[in-house]
Amino acid sequence: MDLNIFADIFVFLFGVIIGSFLNCVIYRLEQEKSLQGRSFCPNCKHTLSWMDLFPVFSWVFLAGKCRYCAKKISMQYPAVEIVTGLIFLAIYNFKFEILNQFEILKFLNLAFLLYVASVLIIIFIYDLKHYIIPDKVLFPAIFVTVFFRFFENLAISNWILNSNFKFQISNYILAAIIASGFFLIIFLISRGKWMGFGDVKLAILMGLLLGLPNVLAALFIAFFLGAIIGVILMALQKKGLKSEIPFGPFLIAGTFFAMLFGNQIVQWYLNQF
Repeated sequence: MDLNIFADIFVFLFGVIIGSFLNCVIYRLEQEKSLQGRSFCPNCKHTLSWMDLFPVFSWVFLAGKCRYCAKKISMQYPAVEIVTGLIFLAIYNFKFEILNQFEILKFLNLAFLLYVASVLIIIFIYDLKHYIIPDKVLFPAIFVTVFFRFFENLAISNWILNSNFKFQISNYILAAIIASGFFLIIFLISRGKWMGFGDVKLAILMGLLLGLPNVLAALFIAFFLGAIIGVILMALQKKGLKSEIPFGPFLIAGTFFAMLFGNQIVQWYLNQF
């Protein structure tokens, strides 16, 4: 088997396994339970055996039902597992392979991006279901991102005598200020009616992760997708003009697009002029 194909399969399966863990984190955040302890059915609370814990395959084998109480298991579980695998695979192919860095820094960068992607997936599902962005996962992600940005740029500065250390750090900080400041203004003007404060905090993570100008591409995509979905929901009479729609999932979708294709999106936009 070609080594590249083997690596892709490994990364995808690793992502699927992490997706299973993310489902556990989401559920226990909802129930305000500790992450410690064995997995159990959310309906009958029966402890799951090892046969029930294979990501995706167990859900398919059991026809989407609990082995013990026969109640339906949400499609969220296999969907999150598969999507996490695909996102991990995309990050590996679009980011890791093209990085022009020392090998150890490349692997640390990949680990960092996979961690942030996992956090964004948790926030996506949680905000979609509860209209809340959980600080318990957002704040640690912001701290880790700040730490990694300083470490990454300091490492580059020391290893290849890059004199742009301060400039690169300021780029990410400025991106965080612009993105969060934009949403803070909307939050203050509307008194929280148009935008929640959780989106302001999420924008800080976006800026620190993407930098300029990619964070602007992420915001553009988020509003573009939000407008399209909003129109579709109103056309289907699922939502009205005054209905509340969580914006976090759109910001996260925009972040993933900008993370993978930000440079191409910005270049395409500049070519229009």
